[in-house]
Amino acid sequence: MSSEEDIRPREDANPAESTVEIEVQHPADAAETIEGLDIAEQVKFIKQLPIRDAAESIAEMDEYDQVELFKNLNRGLGALIVEQMSPDDATALLKGLDEELRLSLLSRVPAEERAELKTLLTFDPDTAGGVMNTEVVILDQDLNVDQAIAKIRDEVEDKEIPYYAYLTDQKDRLVGVVSLRDILLARRGAVLKDLVKTQSLITAGYNMDKEEVAHLIARYNLLAVPVVDFGNRLLGVVTVDDVIDIIHEEASEDMQAMVGAGADETTDSPWLYSVRMRLPWLIINVLFSSVSAWVVHLFEGNIAEMAVLAVLMPLVANQAGNTGQQALAVMIRQMAMERFDRKRAWLAVLREMRIGLLNGVIISILVFAVAYAITGKADLASVLGLALGVDMLLGALAGASIPLILKEMGRDPAQASSIFLTTITDSMGFFILLGLAGIFLLT
Repeated sequence: MSSEEDIRPREDANPAESTVEIEVQHPADAAETIEGLDIAEQVKFIKQLPIRDAAESIAEMDEYDQVELFKNLNRGLGALIVEQMSPDDATALLKGLDEELRLSLLSRVPAEERAELKTLLTFDPDTAGGVMNTEVVILDQDLNVDQAIAKIRDEVEDKEIPYYAYLTDQKDRLVGVVSLRDILLARRGAVLKDLVKTQSLITAGYNMDKEEVAHLIARYNLLAVPVVDFGNRLLGVVTVDDVIDIIHEEASEDMQAMVGAGADETTDSPWLYSVRMRLPWLIINVLFSSVSAWVVHLFEGNIAEMAVLAVLMPLVANQAGNTGQQALAVMIRQMAMERFDRKRAWLAVLREMRIGLLNGVIISILVFAVAYAITGKADLASVLGLALGVDMLLGALAGASIPLILKEMGRDPAQASSIFLTTITDSMGFFILLGLAGIFLLT
């Protein structure tokens, strides 16, 4: 066990050694300040903060920065910080640490908190159980409001979630949720279970995907949703601030996954890790790009006879690619915001096809007019306009359907979808333009 000197944040550091001026900051601002320092200065900064302030600030840091900081903190101080964190934040931090450091920190945490954290660590981090907070106000349903208020006063200081109280029966099963406002406004002597007689209880199973939990809270405009096990026993809650983090995290992951980057990559990630995440998709992209090159090779003779086709090829492919990217972005956003419904999803594909068709017709007419005005060749302008319109329709179809196909295959709908889309729009665009040119211009 570390000595007392090891775990005191103020006495074990000489303020004169630090170049960082400590001032009162919101935890989010303090986290930004810490992340802007080199690792030695980060350690000095943390040692000069009160333990609770250090815990709140570290909870706001990016995962990579948290891990690097804890690798350099002495274990005693690290354990005190973990102890002061809310259970969900502490669990998220511990999951990012290597096993030796995680076990070392847990061994220094008091037994009750250690048991709770070990339980939370068993949940999948992408589920409700993995992001829930266990610091909740739990009341027996048979208490009256006066007894409830007294109990809340005794417990609320140690709870992070003061806006709801959760009512349970003798078997710890959740029977209702009541706001503290309703408790305060209830008539004196009213029994708690009478306040929730007509309540339609909304809960999340501990194994529900965290995105589904976010949708649940957004749909019903909740501040928190209780997490229960298969016996409807209360395990914890997921709060709206957690949902904001979940939505932000999922949006970032989808954006990066679309282009084949690692879903959890940041600019602070080790560069070799980024190479390992990106390289397989770059290799796949090379293989897929060879399909487009092969198509061009098939029509090498057509290009040799009419060199202007080489100039027009990128125009067709790029326009169709942009059309597909628009449909792709809308579909991925929709799938991220709502529960997946197969029928509605495929109807959305038809909608995107209609949009792609109309846009394709309008753009084709404009391109035909411009091409004819420049070249004076109606046949060349017609081929270009037709190829552009057809490829834009295919781009809309591909962009809308690729996420659904990936979903049906059990894959992340966003995973490298941009790579698949580009392959389709490029290869088909080249094939249609050069094929039509061969039929109508070179025969």
